[in-house]
Amino acid sequence: MRKQNKTEKKGRIMWAFIYIFAFIAAFGGSIAFKMKHDPFGGEFKVNWNDSVGKAYTDIAYGEGEANQFDIYVPADDSRSSYGLVVYLHAGGFTSGDKSGDAEMLQWLCSKGYVTAGINYTLASNDNPDANVYTQSIEIKESIPYVIAEATKLGYPIDEMAIAGGSAGCCLALLYAYRDAETSPVPIKMVFGAVGPSSFYPEDWKCYGFDIGSEESDAAARIMFGTMAGKELLSDFGTPEYDEEIKDISALLWVSKNSPPTLLAYGKYDKVQPYEGSQRLLKALEDNQVPHDYYLCEHSGHGLQNDNKVYGEYTRKILEYLDTYMPIK
Repeated sequence: MRKQNKTEKKGRIMWAFIYIFAFIAAFGGSIAFKMKHDPFGGEFKVNWNDSVGKAYTDIAYGEGEANQFDIYVPADDSRSSYGLVVYLHAGGFTSGDKSGDAEMLQWLCSKGYVTAGINYTLASNDNPDANVYTQSIEIKESIPYVIAEATKLGYPIDEMAIAGGSAGCCLALLYAYRDAETSPVPIKMVFGAVGPSSFYPEDWKCYGFDIGSEESDAAARIMFGTMAGKELLSDFGTPEYDEEIKDISALLWVSKNSPPTLLAYGKYDKVQPYEGSQRLLKALEDNQVPHDYYLCEHSGHGLQNDNKVYGEYTRKILEYLDTYMPIK
């Protein structure tokens, strides 16, 4: 009987790692957003040159090899204070680089903001201890360095917005909701696309975690635990489980004090659950947080089939900035 139990346990673990591999492969391979394909004829791009601004790259914020950021400053350095927009890169927590968002950061900088892209230690065989939680802590620790660098360059920061795509959106939401009280400057808004914000197996239908079998529960427990950097021991759907997963679940930090939030999700997302975004939407509504939620009805994780909706979402970014962090 003991041998049989061991065999069954090994089987469950094997299937769990198959799920994890599928998640990483899908997440890492689905990070091409509209800003890169540009179906909008250059509307969301700028001809970057010294008349627009300057970029300073690979500035260290910690001891880790990946602990670097790029900062973009507008040509106009005459103002007494500036708003900062941080945009965090996608890549399934295992790949990606701040340089991939250069066009987005340049475009936002051209509107008069200091902007920054921040790298974080990617989960890999070389970095087995890296996970969503440690990455979120790196982002938290990086912000004072970004603000100090901007000040050194002659751009004092007195407020900020944070954003990202996919994995970067997950990390941005965590900073905006979980870490707002310790932010060195007020967080005026958060925006992002297709970022996972909660970890309930019944939502993760794209991986079969909603089946509720021993195998699917084991797979969900190991995958979510790997992302959280801890062993998850509590039963799903309990307050104890919420406490265990809270460090990486932006949903569980939403409150009436959360900053205005702009989101975009794909209804047919097979990488992270569309259903989870509905929980987040309800939490924003219940807490009366100013928000806009754009649903791409025909798209998956790349929001690839709803150019009109994605264009509306991107234009809304500027509207949010004008409303909640206007140029002074």
